[in-house]
Amino acid sequence: MKTPLGKGIFLVATPGLRDPNFRQTVVLLCEHGEQGALGVIVNRPTEIHISEVLPQVPILESECHRVFAGGPVQRNNLLILFRLNDKPPDTHPVIDGVYLGGDVETLNRVLKAPSGEESFRAFMGYSGWAPGQLENEIEMGSWFTVPADPVLIFEKDPARLWVDILKTIDENLTIYADMPLDPSLN
Repeated sequence: MKTPLGKGIFLVATPGLRDPNFRQTVVLLCEHGEQGALGVIVNRPTEIHISEVLPQVPILESECHRVFAGGPVQRNNLLILFRLNDKPPDTHPVIDGVYLGGDVETLNRVLKAPSGEESFRAFMGYSGWAPGQLENEIEMGSWFTVPADPVLIFEKDPARLWVDILKTIDENLTIYADMPLDPSLN
């Protein structure tokens, strides 16, 4: 069963999607509407640490949080995805308890005194689609749509995420899910 297109879903690249920007990716769709769509790739960590991107933030100096490659659009811009108990100011809700945006104060609080499962992921760049473009890509068979899950975003090994989700979509896809990840993406 296909999950309806909208914010708060995963776009899972089909095995046939060859675009190097999206091959073997899982994209969290953060916005979707008449203006188009915006998401972040949640399974492509980089070797860059957040302290390198935000050197002016002292609390980050000792942090080893890796920045993820969020997509091919505006790769010099940092986006932060938070998993929080309460909606912070200057954020956009994506799914229950997950927010895009925020400020250094929110980041500071999550690093110093997280409550429960609170955490964050930082992304350089994002994935964007013009109005109707994503719908066309789905119709052409480039993406599967499945409900997003904060546990998969924040707690699971990003290197296994595409494979693990693919296995849950259709047992006939197991042959692709067991193939090694594309080494050119590492």
